[in-house]
Amino acid sequence: MTTTLTLTACGTEDTDESAKGSYKATGSTEPAPASSATALDARPAIELPADLSYTFDWPKTGDKERDAVLADSEQSIKAVDQAIVNQNALDQAYLYYYEGEAASTTEKFVQNYVDHKAGITGSYRFYAPEVNVDKDGTASFSYCEDQGKAFVKYLETDKIEETEVTAKSYVSYHTSLRRDESKGVWVIQEIVSQSGSEKCRP
Repeated sequence: MTTTLTLTACGTEDTDESAKGSYKATGSTEPAPASSATALDARPAIELPADLSYTFDWPKTGDKERDAVLADSEQSIKAVDQAIVNQNALDQAYLYYYEGEAASTTEKFVQNYVDHKAGITGSYRFYAPEVNVDKDGTASFSYCEDQGKAFVKYLETDKIEETEVTAKSYVSYHTSLRRDESKGVWVIQEIVSQSGSEKCRP
């Protein structure tokens, strides 16, 4: 691990991992449909600072379950960013949406920021969604992220580490999810990402 954070991806297999994006959708911005009002009300509150902006270019599909995966995935991304902002690698909001291997990977990812007293700032864009839902209550979701206008911000000095746009600014993600009926939420079990993904480059 280097002492300088490199803007890459959560869940990547790269040895030098770092930041990812959060939430301000232009597509679906509503929470995923819950099995009851109680389940919806139980979702954790997520608050992010004004210096973060996000675009989700994944419009609704018209299918209830696939749209729920899209909406819950937006919330899960927000939740991870809140953990970074809060400097809390065990922030309860993301743990609501992640479990098992994905939760463990995300904890290490956030802890990297905490160790370096670093946050995030700038703009993120998410696009090229591919979602499949199986009858057994599991799903897979792949998408791309453009981190070209997103940067690391060191909290003690407010210094922003602006980096040039390179191939590594474009990240692909693949997640495996299951439907948690008790919460009415699609929970992420596994997440794998690759910076410099050819399919995500413009």
